[in-house]
Amino acid sequence: AWSRGGAMLPLSLLRTATGNPMLVELKNGETFNGTLDSCDNWMNIKLKEVICTSRDGDRFWRLPEVVIRGNNIKYLRIPEEVIDMVPEEDLSMAGKGKGGKGGKGDGR
Repeated sequence: AWSRGGAMLPLSLLRTATGNPMLVELKNGETFNGTLDSCDNWMNIKLKEVICTSRDGDRFWRLPEVVIRGNNIKYLRIPEEVIDMVPEEDLSMAGKGKGGKGGKGDGR
């Protein structure tokens, strides 16, 4: 799937996928098929025109929209053509302005 040499950040991929269909599987096994309406920096996503499938696959619901908290997501399936549309990131700039001395994990 990663046919290009450049790097890609997950949120760039999600933002590019806005307006496209996707499948979301939650950690509890439920799946949601719908069109990505929006996402935020915590990977919380809003889907429209959703079909929800139960964990065991024998129950289905049609929902006009669903908001999914990012930490409940196990994986996302996004169309291949969307991946090719993601702008390449300059990862040399990623993380600049963050970190440094102090804060959690500095060993003190």
